[in-house]
Amino acid sequence: MRRAAGGGGGGDESEAMEEEEGRGRGGGLVFAYYVTGHGFGHATRVVEVARHLIGAGHAVHIVTGAPEFIFRREMDSPQLSIRTALLDCGAVQSDALTVDRLASLELYSKTAVVPRASILRAEVAWLRSIKANLVVSDVVPIACQAAAQAGLPSVCVSNFSWDFIYSEYMTVAAPRHRSIVWQIAEDYSNALFVVRLPGYCPMPAFRDVVDVPLVVRCARRSRAEVRQELGIGERENILLFNFGGQDSKWSLRDEFLPPGWKCWVCGAPDEQELGSRFMRMDRDAYTPDLIAASDCMLGKIGYGTVSEVLAFRVPFVFIRRDYFNEEPFLRKMLDFYRGAVEMNRRDFFSGRWAPYLGRARELKPRFDGPVNGGEVVARILQDAAVGKVDAPLRRSGSRRLQDAIIFGFQMQRHPSREIQLPDWYATSDTESGSLPAHARPGTAAGGSDDVVQIVHGSSQGLADTAWFLRTLGKLDEEGDVLASDHADRPQAQERLPAAGLFRWDDDVVVCRAPGRLDVMGGIADYSGSLVLQMPIREACHVAVQLQPATKQRLWKHMTARHGGAFKPAVRIVSFGSELANRAPTFDMDVSDFFDAQGKPISYEAARAYFEQDPSRKWAAYVAGTLLVLIRERGVEFRDGLSILVSSAVPEGKGVSSSAALEVATMSAVTAALGVDIAPNDLATLCQMVENYVVGAPCGIMDQMAATCGEANKLLAMVCQPADVKEHINIPSHVRFWGLDSGIRHSVGGSDYGSVRVGTFMGRRIIQAEAAKYISQISVPTVEANGTAGPCRAHLREVYDSELREIEQEINLNYLCNIPPSRYDALYAGLIPAELKGQAFFEKYGSHNDPVTRIKLESVYKIRAPTSHPVYENSRVKTFAALLTAANSDEQLSALGELMYQSHTSYSNCGLGSKGTDLLVSLTKHMQRCTLENAYKNQGTLFGAKISGGGCGGTVCIIGRDSQEAYEEISKIQQLYVGLTGHKPYLFEGSSPGAAQFGYLRVRRTQKCAHSTVPGI
Repeated sequence: MRRAAGGGGGGDESEAMEEEEGRGRGGGLVFAYYVTGHGFGHATRVVEVARHLIGAGHAVHIVTGAPEFIFRREMDSPQLSIRTALLDCGAVQSDALTVDRLASLELYSKTAVVPRASILRAEVAWLRSIKANLVVSDVVPIACQAAAQAGLPSVCVSNFSWDFIYSEYMTVAAPRHRSIVWQIAEDYSNALFVVRLPGYCPMPAFRDVVDVPLVVRCARRSRAEVRQELGIGERENILLFNFGGQDSKWSLRDEFLPPGWKCWVCGAPDEQELGSRFMRMDRDAYTPDLIAASDCMLGKIGYGTVSEVLAFRVPFVFIRRDYFNEEPFLRKMLDFYRGAVEMNRRDFFSGRWAPYLGRARELKPRFDGPVNGGEVVARILQDAAVGKVDAPLRRSGSRRLQDAIIFGFQMQRHPSREIQLPDWYATSDTESGSLPAHARPGTAAGGSDDVVQIVHGSSQGLADTAWFLRTLGKLDEEGDVLASDHADRPQAQERLPAAGLFRWDDDVVVCRAPGRLDVMGGIADYSGSLVLQMPIREACHVAVQLQPATKQRLWKHMTARHGGAFKPAVRIVSFGSELANRAPTFDMDVSDFFDAQGKPISYEAARAYFEQDPSRKWAAYVAGTLLVLIRERGVEFRDGLSILVSSAVPEGKGVSSSAALEVATMSAVTAALGVDIAPNDLATLCQMVENYVVGAPCGIMDQMAATCGEANKLLAMVCQPADVKEHINIPSHVRFWGLDSGIRHSVGGSDYGSVRVGTFMGRRIIQAEAAKYISQISVPTVEANGTAGPCRAHLREVYDSELREIEQEINLNYLCNIPPSRYDALYAGLIPAELKGQAFFEKYGSHNDPVTRIKLESVYKIRAPTSHPVYENSRVKTFAALLTAANSDEQLSALGELMYQSHTSYSNCGLGSKGTDLLVSLTKHMQRCTLENAYKNQGTLFGAKISGGGCGGTVCIIGRDSQEAYEEISKIQQLYVGLTGHKPYLFEGSSPGAAQFGYLRVRRTQKCAHSTVPGI
């Protein structure tokens, strides 16, 4: 249920408030208002609401961890009580721009989980003691539970909820923290509804929502009064610098500011170094007055800042804050109202501010909506306190979420998710989100409107390739900055920098690489298993152009960095960046790949370079291919490169979006350079990008599937390290589908890495046990049986054979080289279920894995991760053989059973999730229902397993290629959405790998309208 409240200017609203005020003073209500411990922005908007409540004659008891003066300086009333208590912690920041995800979960556990029982007892007693009428939460989870236990109604007021924010942190969380999200969701489900502020995130735990206008503090003094008091002339350009507290080590120097600018600095520590053109503001300075009197603001995105810059129509230059998922939604609202410019972190710290401030001054913010949210919210709370609200049916928050709360912003924005969107909430340009119907994967391919001509290669009739070529041809037209500024709806931010990316007096190279569906093999790839992979229909396109330094059309901030010199540079634009909460652009100089001595930098140095700004860490997958080519193949880059990325392979779904990106990029770069690399070798180099530059410990399977896969065939490969055996035709009666669970998958997460460590620990233990075993057998032991003649010779052969096997196991490279029968007979009973890293290291030393390291304080599962690849390799071999059997239910049932076994074994390693388990269970349910229907002669669905590595992601399902099977898949989707609220995205169909696709060389045949190269 969704309702709207507020609007316009107040007319009837004010009269109703006056009537309520008359009643309130005679018998005022009591509000218990809980304020989250995350930042002062929540406190300032609570002040606005509380001010109206107190003005209506009610008593407000605020529970907060924020300093009391924040509230008292705004309204020093006897009706206001402040109680200091910290009942949640928000997001822990390691600095002003970076959230520490694991520390956030650990602190929340200490603050609100461990003492939960005592907190609830204390809060229930306190609520009863003050005779509260309503509990209001912004947006403290446990407050809603306390209200329920005290028998009181509760309402939340916020633009986000902590279950959504914390859900993305689960990829780095220890298993003990996973219940936090579900507990928070359950707490929120006790609220009557959430009063939802503009710029909101998805908040699925709440049973009802009421939308309201911006809650904004009003300016107290005019622009002229503030400037006169501070000695600033009306025509002087003023930048307001406000990060809500910044590092004292940030040195703000005069050269950071363009000529004619001065800067007011809020919250500057006394020891912070400020230039002469920077003015330190008093700590009690009223920020709304400063914003209204400035020409531009520089800071980080938060609700308080965004609401005030919009209300006062002041351009905002922002630096991204890492790992806080509130930000993209507020950023989208800023973009819609032409209110913001993003500055990259490198230019911020180096003081290259001029291009961004220049661009900000060109903006004309357009927000014209109501800003009386404080008054409107107060009215809603009064009605709720006296029972003037509809009571929605109770529905458990954890029941609604189950395991389908989305691990990260991009999952919430998937096109299969059905939510009502305001204008500012529109999705970004991406093939998976906003392709026109004729260009979606699988639809008929159209032409490229003759704007782009293919001069080499073939699009092979692929619809997504035709769409990408059309996009290339219209980049300059769609990226016109001035046109976007004056249009009714702004162009997506990622389109603007793409406008100046390519020079159309030269050709552009385009390559394509698909994602993959892991049919069998999965995480056994790094243990040397046979794997079966199907390239999917969704793919990544990359366009590359080499550009001499003298001809590159650089973005303005790059020109400022170069200081007029011509340096080869790398520029990357990624379409669909908003879906993953990342910056849409990245740039670096080619010289950054080399140290002071002119030698290529190490992979460790490269990883540190890309990790400097987590919002741009994605560029490691793209630019990392250049470093690997430099280090491993001696490739020289004398020219700069412009790179455009557009991927329809959804991230976090276990279908190898990263491998598709790496393979498409390296294929395009090598084609542009004229460097010939065999497909197997290219896949190996791309794996190095992910292992060494990105730091994700994946095997070779994904990159090989993206490179060497063929449409409608299973790539059969033995990962030792990358031996392609064959491309197996999928029988005409067999079909594979993928269903997305909605749970974010990550091979860079803690669980995937821990399982890999445990697997290599197991291999090391087998090596050690084999060394012990070899000392226990000898020729005399065999000959002591008294056997003579030919029998003794046979015994000697047996001994020699056993000796060779043990010697191989002492030097075991791949676990999958041990047959299951031998593993069971000799080693299975010797592998511990788990072991602490310290204990393993002391007994066995290194686990000999070059891409992971043992954390001495961690406890690792060993037996399950060691057993899985041994048995999985055998299952995959059987599966491949069964595919050639005759068409029968018995064949499909046997194939399906192998997939079920694989899923169970995988889950035993600790990599399962409730979402993927539920999809597998629903498949079994549909299979049983089919068998019980006597009128059906044949089964339709036969098996399912999780696809790929990492917790969550996609489930692969096998069934008959029939209409009945499609109907069963649709039923599974509907059952899943009913149980979790998430409709699984369906992966179906196949497409060629990068090698089969080859490369395109294209040029534009028509000129588009000239565009302005943006100063971003």
